[in-house]
This record gives sequence, C-alpha cells and structure tokens, in this order.
Amino acid sequence: MSDLGRVVVLAGGLSHERDVSLRSGRRIADALRAVDVDVEVMDVDGRLLGALAADRPDVVFPALHGAYGEDGAVRDVLELLGIPYVGSRPDACRLAFDKPMAKAALRAAGVRTPDSVALPQDTFRDLGASAVLDAIVARLGLPLFVKPARGGSALGASVARTLEELSTAMVGAFSYGDVALVETYLAGTEVAVSVVDTGSGPEALPAVEIVPDAEVYDYTARYTAGMTEFFVPSRLTPEAAQAAVQAALTAHQVLRLRDVSRTDLIVDADGTPWFLEANVAPGMTETSLLPQAITAAGLDTGVLYRELLHQAATRST
Repeated sequence: MSDLGRVVVLAGGLSHERDVSLRSGRRIADALRAVDVDVEVMDVDGRLLGALAADRPDVVFPALHGAYGEDGAVRDVLELLGIPYVGSRPDACRLAFDKPMAKAALRAAGVRTPDSVALPQDTFRDLGASAVLDAIVARLGLPLFVKPARGGSALGASVARTLEELSTAMVGAFSYGDVALVETYLAGTEVAVSVVDTGSGPEALPAVEIVPDAEVYDYTARYTAGMTEFFVPSRLTPEAAQAAVQAALTAHQVLRLRDVSRTDLIVDADGTPWFLEANVAPGMTETSLLPQAITAAGLDTGVLYRELLHQAATRST
C-alpha cells in the first residue's frame, strides 16, 4: 500500500461546474486506487471543515473547477488548516482565474494574446448597451469571442459574427459572471498544452489538438463523448508545436503555477500560438485533455497523481 497516509480528493462544490468536478474527482480516485493509494472523495460543502478536523488528511488533491475551486478560496482554507495539497498557491490561482489579468501578464512576457476588452455588467448597462456594443465593434471588429472573465468549461462562451449576435453573447456571458471578456476571434488550430512538475522542473506534455463538431469547443463538446475529435500529439508542424509548448511553459512560470496546469491556445496559420487562458485545475474526466496528454506521453495517470501527492505532502510550503 502507499505510504501517503490519508488522501482526500476534494470534488463537487457549488459552482456551475459541480458535475464536471465530481466526474474529475472520481477519475482521480480511481487512478490512485489502481496504484494502491487509499483515497476518499469529499464534497465541498458546510460539513467539510468539520470532517477535515475530525479526521485530518495527510494530503489533499483538489479536483474543483470554477469558482471556489480555481479562484484560490478553498486553497486558502487548506493553508489556514495547515493541510498540504496538490496544485497552485491561492495567489497564483486568483491571477490565472482572472482571464484579463492573466492575458495582461502573458502579453507583458511576450506571448501573443487576442486583443480584448473586459466589461462589467454595470458598465454595460449604465453607459447604454447599444453605445458600448458599437464602440466594441469599432475597436475590435467582427467576429468576436465572448466569455465570462472568470470561469471555466466554456460556460457562457460564444462567437458573435454580427452586432445582434454580440448582444446575445454578452447576455450569455453575464449569466455566468459579472464581467464579460470580449476578444478578437482568431481562426486557427485550437490546442491545449498541459504542464506537470513532479520535482525536476516544469515539463510540457504533448499538445492536444481539439476539433469540435460545432464551431465552439463549448461545455457540451467538452464533456459529451463523440462530439469532439482529438489529435494527440497534435498535427501541428514541429516548429509550431514547439512554440505552443514554450507558450504553455511561459504561462506556467509567469503566472507562478505549481504542480500541474493546462494552457489553452490558438495556433494561427503562421504557426504562432496565441494565449487564451490558463487552468490551475484541469479537468480529469474521461473526455478531458490532461489525461489524454498523460497517456500520449507514455505515463500512467495513477503514478503521476501519486507523485504529485508525494511532492505536496513533503514540501514545506
């Protein structure tokens, strides 16, 4: 049996991505049990702190997506309790979870990212929706990609090719958050590059190329088997693939991420990667990108997760 002691996977929570988190948590637990790790999956609700105090875990693997899971809040609580965990520190989570701030940090580091504007719902309403939309189109043009500034799983995300579609897209984004991020829409190859660090420094896994049946790799396309085709390794040229890898490693380092991350990119026709967002808690479901990249790299998911837990359990901070 493993020498990790009591391992807890945190899954569920109250965000819009609760169901995905539960699926990720089960997959992580199954992979760990396959390599002889005793693990319990616990939900994040009002009973959590009492349960942790009553039977304190030796190390925690957060599998929480969306707010509470990726905004650093639960990790703040784990640090207050002195419980080690896999993944990024709370301050890094907050930076990565705020897409406009993450884009600004990567742009300053020399990584390209689509032109964009972040608009709070109050500003959109108080200044007049029609005038704001006209200003957006005058500055960024069409088509545009609209998504909540904070959130995941492409909830509330859509493409707008006309002014009317932009209005609808803004409403959709605001239904999942108070701030909408409006970006220039880039045509190209969508890829995700996962980065893992088990103690020897960050290493990028093979890029996963994403080809959804629909125009957008949305929530349904992400979590419904058969609705998206994946190529791993991607079909990028070696030069473009290396550029994507370097962009993901830069994102991992600039955003001060730890243990594991996933960076989403668009690679244009010239082979240039454009940063879209970084994820501190990549999905671990049967259709998720990180597990596909782990397999393509010739690694065992359970062994990798166990190594991440060992690292978390033994570090001082």
